[in-house]
Amino acid sequence: MSAIVWQPRKGRTWGCLPADGQCSVPVRLFQGVLPGLYCLGTPIVYSPVKADLTGNIKKIRAVYDSNPAKFKTLQNILEVEKELHGSAWPKTGATLALMWLKRGLKFILVLLQSISDGERDEEHPNLIRVNALKAYEIALKKYHGWMLQKLFTGSVYALRYKFDLLKALEKGKEVKEEESIEKIHQFLTRVTPILDAIYEMYTKMNAELSYKA
Repeated sequence: MSAIVWQPRKGRTWGCLPADGQCSVPVRLFQGVLPGLYCLGTPIVYSPVKADLTGNIKKIRAVYDSNPAKFKTLQNILEVEKELHGSAWPKTGATLALMWLKRGLKFILVLLQSISDGERDEEHPNLIRVNALKAYEIALKKYHGWMLQKLFTGSVYALRYKFDLLKALEKGKEVKEEESIEKIHQFLTRVTPILDAIYEMYTKMNAELSYKA
């Protein structure tokens, strides 16, 4: 079995999105890809972002665990909370947690896509600052106030080299860069549609918020 950290466990698959046109991402499917996404993000993001990802995952999981039969899909969770919280929704509960979680996960996916596409600083090709800044611009910057933007920009200079990142993703195993990039590409092909469906769900349910943290 490959050492790569984003492969599904032996004997399991991530499955596919249901073709029902309702953006109904099964919670168990989403939970199945979270460990891979989190492991991918751990070598990339700095401590406050890691803590934010972890906290939001726990909030969503707690709601699901309270009644798995009732909360089979992420859409089920949003619909129940919308009725439960009234005018306070969507700025509450697992709905808010998932809103921020999907943004953090999008940051990770855009960064990895940028690396997979070969985008780099020609003067410093082994750094991933260009990739991280692109991902931040697309996924998070517009939701952060001035202070958080400055903190992130400063943290970029502490990011690992691309070589170190790929080695960490392979759990220290020495592999060719092309092999790691191909695995990243395969992972993105599987996971991107799931995240896209979550974004579509938030748009259709008018659950997206634009306030700055």
